[in-house]
Amino acid sequence: MLRLPTDGPATGPLLDDLLAGDGAPAVVAAIARALPPLAARLAAGRLHGDPEAIVGTNDSGDSQKALDMAAHDHMIAVLRDAGVRQVLSEEALDVIVLNEDGTFDVAIDPIDGSGSIGIGAPLGMLFSILPADPQGFMRTGRAVVAAGYASFGHSVDFGWSTGDGVHIATWDAEADAFRVSRQNLRLKPQASTIAYNASNERHWAPGLQGWASDLRAGRDGPRGRDFNMRWLAAAVGELHRILLKGGAFLYPADARPGYGDGRLRLIYECVPIAFLIEQAGGQATDGHGPILDRMPRGLHEFTPLYFGASDEIYALHDAIKGSPRCP
Repeated sequence: MLRLPTDGPATGPLLDDLLAGDGAPAVVAAIARALPPLAARLAAGRLHGDPEAIVGTNDSGDSQKALDMAAHDHMIAVLRDAGVRQVLSEEALDVIVLNEDGTFDVAIDPIDGSGSIGIGAPLGMLFSILPADPQGFMRTGRAVVAAGYASFGHSVDFGWSTGDGVHIATWDAEADAFRVSRQNLRLKPQASTIAYNASNERHWAPGLQGWASDLRAGRDGPRGRDFNMRWLAAAVGELHRILLKGGAFLYPADARPGYGDGRLRLIYECVPIAFLIEQAGGQATDGHGPILDRMPRGLHEFTPLYFGASDEIYALHDAIKGSPRCP
């Protein structure tokens, strides 16, 4: 590894030491330990074959790539060994029962942002952990006891919360372990960087279009200050950046066929994000109320999502109030 003049020995406690013990932390630790082989395959690109090869379709008709399904199978094996009762994955139509007597259920998106496989853009993983219950995954996000994400970029980062704040660990190849690099992250209430897909703006409800217009006007407009724009096309990448740098993200409903309820999955994408964002002092909503208060209507239900700095989420709510709901 290239050494910088300011470098010294790697610092930070080992993740396994912080997550020692039983219960939900043990499941979080098992997921973290499963990440290095997945990161290594991502880094290998096409050297061993095509990770983008289409091998099926998921519940919404999206193409499943070889890497999507390999990550799914890898995580199912890991969660089975961890004693998890059942799993809801984006890559499986139905709930997968692993251990009848398990004490936890896990909802997971094994590869987030798979449209960017093979081009070096950020990819990730999202998960949440719930106590085993006869209701299974048909519960609000308030039942979640732990959640986390993996970010595969120029570093491999793992963010998590067991209800005591949000912390991030980074993979230390020399130690063959994750080291905790940041603890108790807190979001500033005001955002200066906003993430959304501007190409869809013309399909938004009028109130949101007005909000975006005011945003772009910067210091010369009603907001009276300038904003930066970012769009990574991967929810995990946006989450990781916002936790580290602040800001806000939105993927609203819009008027296109199939987008009237947004396009992100409630249970295994939006709920983990919302749990982490609330733990960091921010807000995560569907434009009308907290994501964690939503009662799912189906295992793979879509929802609009707005998350990040609380002041900007409140401003978005004000804009939405005057807008008719998208058809």
